[in-house]
Amino acid sequence: MPLSLTYSFLIAAVAAEVIATLSLARSESFSRLYPSLVTIIGYGIAFYLLSYPLRVMPAGVVYAIWSGLGIVLIALISWLWFGEKLDLPAIAGLSLILAGVLVVNLFSKVVH
Repeated sequence: MPLSLTYSFLIAAVAAEVIATLSLARSESFSRLYPSLVTIIGYGIAFYLLSYPLRVMPAGVVYAIWSGLGIVLIALISWLWFGEKLDLPAIAGLSLILAGVLVVNLFSKVVH
């Protein structure tokens, strides 16, 4: 599988996971039908898409990219759209997560 296709599946898995997690927060402990369905379907799609990069990349690297990007995107969307507050330590920590994802992708030989 070409690396660009691998990353396409990985980015799509991140997007599905972000949508699922944001819906989970709105499901009110699975008591609201539509957010609950989006959560369940979104995670199913995310794990299905995640299985493709796992064929050609180490599991630890795939999971680090998937979870790291997911964490940062969920925090950013929650801050921008839902008005959730982020203090300086939270921003610093999220920046370190993003830096870690970039280091793995740009400098690690196991990704290429």
